[in-house]
Amino acid sequence: MKNINKKLVVASAITGVLAVGLTTFGNSQEALAGKEGMEKCAGIVKKGMNDCGANGHDCAGKAAKDSDPNEWIYVAEGTCEKIVGARIYVPESK
Repeated sequence: MKNINKKLVVASAITGVLAVGLTTFGNSQEALAGKEGMEKCAGIVKKGMNDCGANGHDCAGKAAKDSDPNEWIYVAEGTCEKIVGARIYVPESK
């Protein structure tokens, strides 16, 4: 009976690790592809309210200051150009 319990625990652990890996891959692909009907708008983000990476970090919510010209959020297409101080975000080439 102990052998069956060990196999069950190992199988559950492996399944959990695989699920986390697939979830992470799915989220990163979505971030790269963007969102349909939305555009990345930079220069209008409040501190800690960015949607994804810029300025050397790779996570949402890490904007260090308000209105950083390199931090961006998603807005409906056509909206960014109507906001004073905003611009369509284009990542820097490496």
